[in-house]
Amino acid sequence: MPQFQQTAFFLPQIVWLAITFITLYILMAKVALPKIGAVLDERQRKIDDNLDKAAQLKAEAEAAVAAYEKALAESRAHAHAVIKEAGDRLAKHAEERNRELNAKLAEQIKAGEARIAVAKDKAMAGVRDVAVEIAGAAVARLVGITADSAKVEAAVATALKEQGQ
Repeated sequence: MPQFQQTAFFLPQIVWLAITFITLYILMAKVALPKIGAVLDERQRKIDDNLDKAAQLKAEAEAAVAAYEKALAESRAHAHAVIKEAGDRLAKHAEERNRELNAKLAEQIKAGEARIAVAKDKAMAGVRDVAVEIAGAAVARLVGITADSAKVEAAVATALKEQGQ
């Protein structure tokens, strides 16, 4: 077997081993490794670009969120101001209507009291006349004589005065 014969085949095998090793080393160093290095460099460049884009997008998103929050705060403040203004306006309008209604009701109460006073005076006058008639009829029925109308009116007037009417 030739591989066990160290003297005859050993030196040529070492030479061919060295030639093959040097050839493969040169091929790897000149062809394969630069391509692999270029791929790794390209990959690293893409990763760096993506990280830069991500940082830029993150900054833009944070700016958008800040602008949104600012706009939201301004909108809320504006809404509160509009609501307060509308509430104040409605309260003022309600107060004016309440004053108008109170004035109208006071006028109606005064008019009603005046009508009641007039009706009371008419009723009292009617009561006085009826009381005079009834007293005259009662005297005529009880005593059997017709009473003097002036005396009956005086007696009714005295009775009404005693009752405070």
